[in-house]
Amino acid sequence: MESNVKKRYAAAANAPEPALCCPVEYDQRYLEIIPQEVIEKDYGCGDPSRYLQPGETVLDLGSGTGKICFIASQVVGPEGKVIGIDMTDDMLEVAQRNAPIVAERAGHANVVFKKGRIQDLALDLDLLDDELVKHPVLNANDFLNLDTITEKLKKTRPLVSDASIDAVVSNCVLNLVHASAKNQMFSEIFRVIKRGGRAIISDIVSDEIIPKHLQDDHELWSGCISGALTEEGFLKAFEEAGFYGIEILKRDESPWQTVEGIEFRGITVQAFKGKEGVCLERNQAVVYKGPFKAVTDDDGFTMERGKRYATCDKNYQIYGKPPYEGHFERIEPNEAIPLESAKPFGCIETKLRDPKETKGAHYKATIEVAENDACC
Repeated sequence: MESNVKKRYAAAANAPEPALCCPVEYDQRYLEIIPQEVIEKDYGCGDPSRYLQPGETVLDLGSGTGKICFIASQVVGPEGKVIGIDMTDDMLEVAQRNAPIVAERAGHANVVFKKGRIQDLALDLDLLDDELVKHPVLNANDFLNLDTITEKLKKTRPLVSDASIDAVVSNCVLNLVHASAKNQMFSEIFRVIKRGGRAIISDIVSDEIIPKHLQDDHELWSGCISGALTEEGFLKAFEEAGFYGIEILKRDESPWQTVEGIEFRGITVQAFKGKEGVCLERNQAVVYKGPFKAVTDDDGFTMERGKRYATCDKNYQIYGKPPYEGHFERIEPNEAIPLESAKPFGCIETKLRDPKETKGAHYKATIEVAENDACC
């Protein structure tokens, strides 16, 4: 399956293949400095680059001829950095050849392209090529030793280091990875993102489970069809990898293709990293503002609109940032509890927070309104 994907995309790097494209509207400002060759040989189903911020370090999975990387380069600016990873030599050749052209036109060079597999972001395939020249596989013992070589490379010279990326993006590539490696792929994405960072992934999803005979069709798989996860399964994969704040940023109303009654459409999802860690009690509270009667967070706690709930410091901080920012009122205690003296918070069940806990048990203030300050 992987071999067939490589062959098809190697061919698509040399001659445009319209069947691999979904209609996508990109910001034309960023396309002006990108060579036409790159644009013609770009294959995607969304534009995750529109959600990036200046100064970020960005990793593009399955970067192809480099279009998203070259757009991201302009968005993050000279203070940012963009890394593109692809496993197809022909795609990398086009991207690397055009990178100096884009850098000159943009006025800064902040894009690099590397050879790797997106389900194994630790293994640098160029470094592995160098090792195989020095230690060719000529017999069974050499083959068995190859595992030792690859593990050493991943440990000492990883392609992408742990917690080194602000934002991982990808455009219609995750579906190409074999089903048996998809869990590892999502785990790898989680591994390389910094705490507080995020993944912004555009991909093809299906509205029904894909039957085996379609999954076994290599042409449909390499065509971004039969390797797609269901919409529900796609979101679930982020959740199981450890992400939180998972939201659909864009969902195509019309399907890109329909096969045997199954609809395949483009979707862009954003997911954050940073829920892991200890929970500490600092007497903080949050109030869900609506519009829904109640919501359930990623820890399974349900909060009703307008009620004051106890929360740990970790979640308290998270609720003040995207994607939750604006949905909660956050209430600090009158007397702040320093982190170093905070006790563990029992994140077992949803608990209401008595106002006296945040005001302080001895709070007895009576504040009279001044005559010239009678109105709010």
